[in-house]
Amino acid sequence: MRLVLVGPPGAGKGTQAEFIAANFGIPKISTGDIFRANVSGGTELGRMAKKYMDAGDLVPDEVTNAMVRDRLAEPDAADGFLLDGFPRNVAQAEVLNGMLDELGSPLSVVLDLEVDFEEVVKRLSGRRTCKKCGHVWHLEFDPPSTGGVCDKCGGELYQRDDDQPGTVRRRLEVYADQTAPLIDFYRNEDRLVAIDALGAVEDVTERAIAALTPFAD
Repeated sequence: MRLVLVGPPGAGKGTQAEFIAANFGIPKISTGDIFRANVSGGTELGRMAKKYMDAGDLVPDEVTNAMVRDRLAEPDAADGFLLDGFPRNVAQAEVLNGMLDELGSPLSVVLDLEVDFEEVVKRLSGRRTCKKCGHVWHLEFDPPSTGGVCDKCGGELYQRDDDQPGTVRRRLEVYADQTAPLIDFYRNEDRLVAIDALGAVEDVTERAIAALTPFAD
């Protein structure tokens, strides 16, 4: 299965990607992992990416695309993969189609994790992170026993800037503007399957696997 996972920030893509990839026996490939591997490995692409990252600039699409192309050509991806975080826009989706055509391995399916934006704001803005051990709690779904104190190590809990409601809404605006058009793109290609991403993690995983199983080779 050659799968792309899409959905807004806070939809649970990272968590579901792990379970889905394990269930179908395919590698989970995220842009974060690819960037880290290239930078730590000192590849030419990694050095190029680091130059932009160190300057606080976005890494250009052509560098990201080249990294993804190299990763998809590795042996473990020959029989399938799950892409998380790529493509992020329609231009990258068109590039991905070209890459897979070259490899003779067209995309099987795109899974859209659907979740209401206000639910995302509630999910992310309720997170509190321990300054000492880094554990993440949630005021509603997984609260600590004592407010503001980590149960695991007694460290102080704080709200990351990324989890501030205003910041979350801005991230969702960027998603709606840049990434959401992918959904129509893949729907028009008849590759899109959507599931409700609300509820317990296990329930969402069950829905995802049920939706994807018909596409497994």
